[in-house]
Amino acid sequence: MSPEAVAILSSVFWAIDAILVRLGARTSNIVAAAFLSYSVAALSFWIYVVIFLPRDFIFSPATRYFILGGCLQPLLARIFFYIGITRLGVSRAAPLRGLEPLLALILALSFLHEQPSSYVYWGTTLIVLSVWLITSGESAENRWKLWHLIFPLGAAFFGAVSQNLRRGGLLILSEPIFGAAIGSSTSWILLFLFLVSTGRLHLIRVDKKSFPFFGSAALVSLVAQFLNFAALNLGEVSVIAPLVNTTPLFSVLLSSLFLRDLEKVTLRIACGAVLMVAGAMIIASR
Repeated sequence: MSPEAVAILSSVFWAIDAILVRLGARTSNIVAAAFLSYSVAALSFWIYVVIFLPRDFIFSPATRYFILGGCLQPLLARIFFYIGITRLGVSRAAPLRGLEPLLALILALSFLHEQPSSYVYWGTTLIVLSVWLITSGESAENRWKLWHLIFPLGAAFFGAVSQNLRRGGLLILSEPIFGAAIGSSTSWILLFLFLVSTGRLHLIRVDKKSFPFFGSAALVSLVAQFLNFAALNLGEVSVIAPLVNTTPLFSVLLSSLFLRDLEKVTLRIACGAVLMVAGAMIIASR
């Protein structure tokens, strides 16, 4: 399977994850969703690493890249995005996080010395226009505030930095599952220490009504994260990041099907999502 196809498939799974978390958040909290997701991912990836990979991988210089990437994503990027979808809704938060490929591209130019073509400028124009469409002209029925935008946009920034760190590590050690194991376990440890130190460990408790949604989301995000690492292992950040971030299109489509009672997908939001995906695709075709 081509790296482009793997990246797009990853975006589909991330969109499904967002929908499931949104449904589960009706009776529980996003910390529980994130902790369960990290736990499932770390355990699953490490089982594979212990059984199939050499022990000396842990001493590779690539480990440092994977640890740094894990401090940002999935930990901060996922938490910020989960807060974003509860404050803004999936159909709005997901497209705003779609700025990640633009930020990832800018970082790739200096960090990995990738050299995209002039198509990047056309893609950038469409992405900026899509953000305007998504965030302007809201009706009174929408209760979100301007400062809520920091959550999906923060997720986009953390994700962009992490994508470059992951690619940097994979250029040293081409083992995506090992990278995923280090990244997810780093996020799990940091989140656990934070909850213990602040006396908020009780937040990881998942409500019975939310468990089917959060449990399913954890399994879906496990697959999505593996596909993300696999795509980065095969292709450049400037190509993979935009394709992984076609998630907004799938998120909007799924929101219109499964979240009709929770949020409204307006024509403006839908057009913004389509424009953002178009911009990402143009960047990818550079």
